[in-house]
Amino acid sequence: MRRSALRLPEPSGPRFGQLGHGTPLRLLVAGDSSAAGVGVGRQEDALSGQLVARLTKGRHLTWRLEATTGHRSADTLARVHALPPQTFDVAVLALGVNDVTRLARGRKFHMEQSALIQLLRDRFGVKLVVLCGVPPMADFPALPSPLAWVLGQHAKRLDRVLARLAKQDPSVVHLPFNMPHDPTLAARDGYHPSAEAYFLWAEALAEIINTQLANRTAAE
Repeated sequence: MRRSALRLPEPSGPRFGQLGHGTPLRLLVAGDSSAAGVGVGRQEDALSGQLVARLTKGRHLTWRLEATTGHRSADTLARVHALPPQTFDVAVLALGVNDVTRLARGRKFHMEQSALIQLLRDRFGVKLVVLCGVPPMADFPALPSPLAWVLGQHAKRLDRVLARLAKQDPSVVHLPFNMPHDPTLAARDGYHPSAEAYFLWAEALAEIINTQLANRTAAE
């Protein structure tokens, strides 16, 4: 599969910036090729671009994207660790697919995700971490049977790790990967999200972030 798969580039466009007016909000999006936006041609059509557009209403948003094709949890942990000192309020993590394809053990995945959450909280002041669910890889059009089934089962196992982490920590939220089983939601490589999928993903993320921020403000 790795030798024959269609390899799409990461989209062009800004990976940091400021936008909007109002209450300040600092956002970090980190992860693998899906966080980087592979599957579309422009960052504005990718996850970070569409999410940023939805979070600017009534806010002054400062945002940053740290994502690279092929990154596993350990890679993102190292990348975030190397960032210069700064503060973020919300971090969105889109990881797991490469941990699945490398057959990462659940315990190792748990340790690396836990370390990443702790790093975000301690060094960057993050108050809310959103763990994007590991997608159902059994449904990826590019994966043949029985490989799709095998990877799909492991994706479920690692996603349960993310769900457990969220249950153990009130500052962490798990967003399950709930999308219709629709071929149009896959990019032309049959592996990454299409622009429509990124649209739906960003909608779900914006809703959960807005809800969490509103709840936290009301509780203060």
